[in-house]
Amino acid sequence: MFNLQSKKIMFVYLAAAAMIFCAINVLADWDYGGPHKMHFPQLPDPVGWDVNVSDYTLADDFLCTGDGSVKQVHFWISWENDIEGIIDNIRLSFHKDIPAADSPTGYSMPGELLWEHNFVESDFKYRFWDIGDQGWFDPVTGIARKPDHQNIYQINVTLPVTHPFVQVLDTIYWLDIKLDVFGGLAGWKTSIDHWNDDAVFELVDDPFWGELRDPYEPEISLDLAFVIDPIPEPGFIFICIAAIFLLKRVM
Repeated sequence: MFNLQSKKIMFVYLAAAAMIFCAINVLADWDYGGPHKMHFPQLPDPVGWDVNVSDYTLADDFLCTGDGSVKQVHFWISWENDIEGIIDNIRLSFHKDIPAADSPTGYSMPGELLWEHNFVESDFKYRFWDIGDQGWFDPVTGIARKPDHQNIYQINVTLPVTHPFVQVLDTIYWLDIKLDVFGGLAGWKTSIDHWNDDAVFELVDDPFWGELRDPYEPEISLDLAFVIDPIPEPGFIFICIAAIFLLKRVM
C-alpha cells in the first residue's frame, strides 16, 4: 500500500507530467529577430505577390543549419481581394531535394517525401501581421492582379512531438504547403529574401513542378515567406521549469 507521502509524490508527478504534456503543443508567434533553423528567415514582401496556395501545393527549398527536430513552421499569407476566409486544414510536408543538375526540368524541385502532417484549425495560430499593396497570382491560370489586397497574416504551426521531423545539418530540404479553405482564396506570400533556387508550384496532371517567376517581370525569380524554427514557445519552457520546481518542493 502507498503511504500518504508516496501518494502525494505520485500526484505531483502526474500533475507535472500533465502540465508538460499540455504545454508541448502550445502555439507560438514568431517576430523579427526570432530564432530560426535555416539559412535565414525568408521574410514577407509587403508589396510582393500572394501565390494561390488554396488550389495548388507550393514549395520552397531551405538549408538546415542545425541537427534535430523542427519545432515550428511559420509562414505568411494574404487573401485574394482581402476577402478573408476560414482555413480548415494545413498540409505541411518536407521532401528531399532534387538538384537542378539531376532534375528532368533543368531546375531543382521537391523529391522523395520525408514527412507529412495535416493540421486542423485548433493546431495552428493565425494573426494579423502588416499591410501593403500586394498582388494576387495564380501560376496555373496565369491570372495576376496588382494591387489586389492589403492585409498580411502570419500562420504559426507547432509540429507534434509524437510525429517529429528530424533534420540533418547542411542538408537542403523542401517545405511544401497546401491550405484547404472556404469563403475565400489564400495565397502564400512571396519573400523579400532570395536563397538558392526558385520556389515551385504543382502542375496539374503532371509529375513535375513549375518554377515560380514574377508574372510581370519573368526574369525575376520568386521565393516564398517562411521560417523554420527550432525553439519551443517560451510558455512551454516556463511551464517545464514550474513543473520541476513543483517536484522539488515535495521531494
